[in-house]
Amino acid sequence: MALHWNYEELPWNQLDHGKVDPDLVPLIKAAALVEFNADDYTAYLCNVFHDDPEFQEVAHGWAVEEVQHGRALGRWAELVDPSFDFDRAVERFRAGYKVPIDLDASVRGSRTGEMIARCMVETGTSSYYAAIGDSTDEPVLKLICKNIAADELRHFKLFYTYTKKYLELEQLNKFQRLKVALSRIGESEDDELAYAYYAANAPEGEPYAHKTYNQAYMRRAYGRYRPKHVDRAVAMVFKACGLKPHTRFYSVAARGAWWLIESRAKRLAKVA
Repeated sequence: MALHWNYEELPWNQLDHGKVDPDLVPLIKAAALVEFNADDYTAYLCNVFHDDPEFQEVAHGWAVEEVQHGRALGRWAELVDPSFDFDRAVERFRAGYKVPIDLDASVRGSRTGEMIARCMVETGTSSYYAAIGDSTDEPVLKLICKNIAADELRHFKLFYTYTKKYLELEQLNKFQRLKVALSRIGESEDDELAYAYYAANAPEGEPYAHKTYNQAYMRRAYGRYRPKHVDRAVAMVFKACGLKPHTRFYSVAARGAWWLIESRAKRLAKVA
């Protein structure tokens, strides 16, 4: 997979420190670690799809782009906060959070399920970086987020292509596909994001507490979304599950998703 942009060629000299939102910096630090850790997921995917060399090549290309996302976000974070050491934060993250790469079958129960789960991840990241990009006036971060969101949308389409391939072989019905999708969405509050936030932002020696760092991350993240970001994400979820977007069911789902995110954002803001 050829890179669509090069983080080293971004207009770093145009970074405007006066337009940096301090509340956004911890999110970018955490996101940099998650993106940079893509090689572990590639190892897992290559184990699950051990007899599909075509997809293995695609997975390796996907990882190259994801790692670049991490490098771009990490460099931006280092420039706006000279005390941040991206390499050290990566070490700290990997020491405490491990992707189970030594499995030879999908944790989703099927290869179709694995592809749907990957579609959910790309759905989440594409909408997330679009929301971050729309919420910042800092020009370099806005460009980085625009580039990443476009990459993640392409990745969704890529995994969706292989979803259809394996769906023909395994014949998962719409309910089974929706079950996998909802399960993966529910994992958005698992240890990965919370631990990345901790590894990127907590002082050395401070113990990890999932609830504390999960809330710190979610409080900052949820407030960045607007209805248009949620609408697009729900449409992508529907597509991956074989459901028709822009129907009454879709409208109800989109409104419900926005209500959930908005209410969570307000509740977490009160807690803070």
